[in-house]
Amino acid sequence: MRRSIKSRLIKNFMLIILVTVIFLEILLITGIRNHYYKNVEDILTSQIEFSTTFYARYFSSGNLEGILIEDTDIFWQHTAAQVQILDLEGNILMDSLGINFTDRIETPDVQQAINDGRGVWTGNVEYDSEPVMAVAMPIESAGESIGIIRFISSMEETNIIIRQISQVLILIGLLVVAISGFLSLFLANSIIKPLKEVTDVAEKMADGQFKVRSQVKVDDEIGRLSHTLNYMAEEITRKENMKNDFISSISHELRTPLTSIKGWAITLMDSEELDNDLLMDGLNIIEGESDRLTGMVEELLDFSRFTSGRISLVKDTIDIKETLKTVVYQMMPRAINNNINFIVDIDDEITPILGDENRIKQVLINLLDNAFKFTGEGEVSLSAYEEEEYLIIQVRDNGPGIPDNELPYVKDKFYKGQNSKSHSGIGLSICDEIIGLHGGTLKIESQVGEGTVATIGFPREVTV
Repeated sequence: MRRSIKSRLIKNFMLIILVTVIFLEILLITGIRNHYYKNVEDILTSQIEFSTTFYARYFSSGNLEGILIEDTDIFWQHTAAQVQILDLEGNILMDSLGINFTDRIETPDVQQAINDGRGVWTGNVEYDSEPVMAVAMPIESAGESIGIIRFISSMEETNIIIRQISQVLILIGLLVVAISGFLSLFLANSIIKPLKEVTDVAEKMADGQFKVRSQVKVDDEIGRLSHTLNYMAEEITRKENMKNDFISSISHELRTPLTSIKGWAITLMDSEELDNDLLMDGLNIIEGESDRLTGMVEELLDFSRFTSGRISLVKDTIDIKETLKTVVYQMMPRAINNNINFIVDIDDEITPILGDENRIKQVLINLLDNAFKFTGEGEVSLSAYEEEEYLIIQVRDNGPGIPDNELPYVKDKFYKGQNSKSHSGIGLSICDEIIGLHGGTLKIESQVGEGTVATIGFPREVTV
């Protein structure tokens, strides 16, 4: 896998470099060729213009054929190029090299000279192995064209220079590719090496070694991946500790009622003479501990159903005011027995909502139970009112509060704070799941020494 990523990186780098170098080589060589060919064209054009101007000034009154016989050197004395004189039909009247042409010249430069006043052509001829460049212009007398003059230059020396420069450019390009290849390997390693380190750490974490940490060296994508892995390991470790604490706690909580039940069962069986008071005390304790054991088992079953997604709500239109009052009547005796000032403030204007009444009761009883546990002989309040599109229910106490470092985790599964009196650490987690299934929110706010506020927000989806 690592070699595959590394090889792909190098291949991609090299592909970009090769395409860029080849493009630049083609661009430079083409530019150099055009530059040298343009220089040759400009030289030939300058020379042929001088010759045609010289002819027009001093010899235009004479006959062209006579001038070719008597003063033929006037056309090539100013150039080292091959000079040809053609009539307007393309037949050669004179060639400075003495080459005998039988066919008419019909190259593009001749046609351009007749039509446009000047023509340029580059191509191959029979008497030269290298390409040649020809520049043609009309010879004029009294404002009329009487013939065509061509200057022809071999491009051999020019092509040699172009090839030499091209070879140098190609060597430079190969050197650039070689250096770039080395740099690509270095850059690929700079990416693969930290990625390999992160992968090694991830493999160790997958093997259960959650104490290892990835070293974050650069704050880039790989650095953020390292941060994420480290955070994941910390969260897994924390949740693993919470799970172990949960198993230990629930084992102890289950053992306590079972021990009481078994102890009283043995006592009642071993007693030869039982008076009614002892029998009733034993049976009451067995019943109470059985109820407590049943409650813990039901809580665990609820938690299992929620986490597996197998629970569904039985929603109906419910009068939330009556539901709140029922919960208050149910919890008031406990508040009186514990000397808790239980304050209730339910707005008369709140409207019915859509929900599962039994599950909402479960949430309210759980929140009030927590408030009573931590308040001692203090004050607990339950309030309900409407705010915009939500029904707000608040449970407030003036207990010891929750430390800031524990507050973000109180709704996590199995979490039990240092001062928690929870049996299992899953009560708030179940409440959060129930409220979430209703489309609502559960917010826990707390200040150490001042108390805790649990705020439920239910969407008002039902009209009366």
